[in-house]
Amino acid sequence: MTDLYQPAMRPADPRFSSGPCKKHPGWTFNTLSNALLGRSHRSAPGKARLAQAIDETRAILGVPDDYYIGIVPASDTGAMEMALWSLLGARPVDVLAWESFGKGWATDITAQLKLDDVRLLEAPYGALPDLGAARPDADVIFTWNGTTSGVRVPNADWISDTRKGLTICDATSAAFAQDLDWPKLDVVTYSWQKVLGGEAAHGMLILSPRAVQRLETYSPPWPLPKIFRLTKAGKLIQGIFKGATINTPSMMAVEDYLAALKWAARLGGLPALIARADTNLGIVADWVDGSDWAGFLCTDPMLRSNTAVCLKITDPAICALSTEEQTAFSKTLAGHLEREGVALDIGAYRDAPAGLRIWCGGTIDADDVMALMPWLDWAFAKTKADAGL
Repeated sequence: MTDLYQPAMRPADPRFSSGPCKKHPGWTFNTLSNALLGRSHRSAPGKARLAQAIDETRAILGVPDDYYIGIVPASDTGAMEMALWSLLGARPVDVLAWESFGKGWATDITAQLKLDDVRLLEAPYGALPDLGAARPDADVIFTWNGTTSGVRVPNADWISDTRKGLTICDATSAAFAQDLDWPKLDVVTYSWQKVLGGEAAHGMLILSPRAVQRLETYSPPWPLPKIFRLTKAGKLIQGIFKGATINTPSMMAVEDYLAALKWAARLGGLPALIARADTNLGIVADWVDGSDWAGFLCTDPMLRSNTAVCLKITDPAICALSTEEQTAFSKTLAGHLEREGVALDIGAYRDAPAGLRIWCGGTIDADDVMALMPWLDWAFAKTKADAGL
């Protein structure tokens, strides 16, 4: 049992939240000093800023030139809902769900859109469903990286090159931290507040030529609110993908996103961002290897997220408790860390199994992850001792 002496070192920054995530190193409010405030987003400078955000996104992520990138409202959720409501209904649907957000898309498709030919390919937290069971003739909806489960798809090899359906991928905690196989993806969504530590409320919608063809040749049978409409008179609204957003964006948030993109470029682009996240995951993995009370929620190293790193408690005395008691224990443990100011917002997601979730994306410094590890042992020992276990 670890003693109750507090570790000597503390993380310089205790923000390990899985969203909104920590700002990139070196960020200050002065970063936003050039924000285009008090100007219309439809002015020439406003459109230029938005177009710049799209162009620099393409450069960092390596998005193919014939894919469309748009800035849309309501974060990743808004981008996914736009895709689901605008594209589905033309083909059967397979939804892959292994955490809360995938299950949420399944509910929208069956309960709101009320589609008939829908299959839910499901797995419990910590595992993946049978990816090979996805039908090539169906539209396939999946999350690349399960933010609430710590499980990601290992690659896109399971997606058919000759598919008839579209692949619609929620990549909100994967973009800028993991390699996305663009030829296998027809719709990709993410939000600014995840891996790059941007501000909330804005989402990104990326469409392949196949997705655009569907939009221009298929009209869903349900009405679409203005905020979801991507076509006009049967043609893609090109302006959305050139900086003419559907609704008014925050130009301060745009400036913040641009600053994060510039930081990523200075760092070395996508390979450097992936390397930082992989290093952080490696630090946690080394600690788990020596722990007598914690393990990964995802037991397969090939499937573990390098951003939303989810841990479970393996100590026999805690595992013997009821589900409610385990949840209470984990919350108390996380509370000790927050009160000490060494880790903020690292409790497991509300629908996930009891445990901890440590954000390890590229904006997190490895030294902070390293300093946090002994504090996890201290908080566990204190929580267990206080509970008399």
